[in-house]
Amino acid sequence: MPTREFNVLFLCTGNSARSIMAESAMNRRGRGKFKAFSAGSHPAETVHPMALELLKELNYETSALRSKSWNEFARSDSTPLDFVFTVCDKIAGEMCPLWPGQPITAHWGASDPAAFAGSDEAKRRFFFKIYTELENRIKIFSSLPFDSLDRFALERRVREIGTVKLPEDK
Repeated sequence: MPTREFNVLFLCTGNSARSIMAESAMNRRGRGKFKAFSAGSHPAETVHPMALELLKELNYETSALRSKSWNEFARSDSTPLDFVFTVCDKIAGEMCPLWPGQPITAHWGASDPAAFAGSDEAKRRFFFKIYTELENRIKIFSSLPFDSLDRFALERRVREIGTVKLPEDK
């Protein structure tokens, strides 16, 4: 077990759904080992209502969740980051700021539930599917043997986690 909490930042363009769900899941799953944050390059005005609804259904505290700019985490006086994960393809192609702490970075792309078209019930199912995909990656990540991996091996492992997908619905 690490002797301190690792700081993890999840990035998405709008910071309204995927990154918010990942932040919540990491803070629950990694309590005491990880402290998660989320941000966006072009943050939405609010968190997506279906993301909030899902998190509330899963018994998450949502009152402090908000869409925020990645600039909050790129200042020289910001919390040093250990890991930065992009969760949308669009932001993975953007020029990211320099992060304090020289974090390990990886792309954990997931489909955008906010862009999903369909009935409200189909949208809810899709939000849950994306949440589950992100949560599965977080479970794998949080179970890595951090004390026995050098930086190169850890970078390789966190990038591999980005390829983990759920089986397609039948």
